[in-house]
Amino acid sequence: MPLSKPKDPLIISSFPCFEMTAAELLDIEPLELKFPFELKKQISCSLQLSNKTDNYVAFKVKTTNPKKYCVRPNTGIVPPKSTCDVIVTMQAQKEAPPDMQCKDKFLLQSVAAGPGPVSKDITPEMFNKEAGHLVEECKLRVAYVSPPQPPSPVPEESEEGSSPRASVSDNGKLNGSEFAAQITRSFAEPQDKSAEEKALITKLMEEKNNAIQQSNRLRQELDQLRHQGNKSHGGVSFLFVILVGLVGIILGYLVKKT
Repeated sequence: MPLSKPKDPLIISSFPCFEMTAAELLDIEPLELKFPFELKKQISCSLQLSNKTDNYVAFKVKTTNPKKYCVRPNTGIVPPKSTCDVIVTMQAQKEAPPDMQCKDKFLLQSVAAGPGPVSKDITPEMFNKEAGHLVEECKLRVAYVSPPQPPSPVPEESEEGSSPRASVSDNGKLNGSEFAAQITRSFAEPQDKSAEEKALITKLMEEKNNAIQQSNRLRQELDQLRHQGNKSHGGVSFLFVILVGLVGIILGYLVKKT
């Protein structure tokens, strides 16, 4: 009985897969997708896939909520000894989940590929375990975190041993000691002026009183001379007229000076 020819092997795809252990495929960082949750705003986070092997590795990203997330790229090739970044974007949400808890999950599948593949060579059959392919799978969790808060303004601290208002600048502003000296001078100058004015007024008052006293004495002397002249000559003497004029001049000078 003639032997039958062996059947042709079943070709799953034109893109062959190599048998490798799971530990030899991709390193994934991070293992938890953290989104700074904000309402009505798209939020993105990244995954880094590292291939430390000497072979090409194909990957595929799946999620339990495909309408909520956009993954770019969701399939690809990581060359040997290189990395690949995957951006996961969550669509804008209209309401926050209860207690900010998220039950969504991601699954990243990776499989060893032949030499020199490109992304268009990736087919769904490559990640089919039932076809005998060794597929590495990694589940990724999703977590919501509070968005970062803007830093609050911090007042500038003064140098040790100096007053907060005693800062010195190069643009001509006064430092603390000069400012205090200027304030002291501003209060002291009016006091000095007031003391000078008081001294001048006191001096003028003394001169006025002395002049008044001299005028009174002259007037008394004039009265005495007038009486004596009346007794002796029966009229006003020439000396009396001179004294009266002198008193008038002194009084006019005092009035103008005050």
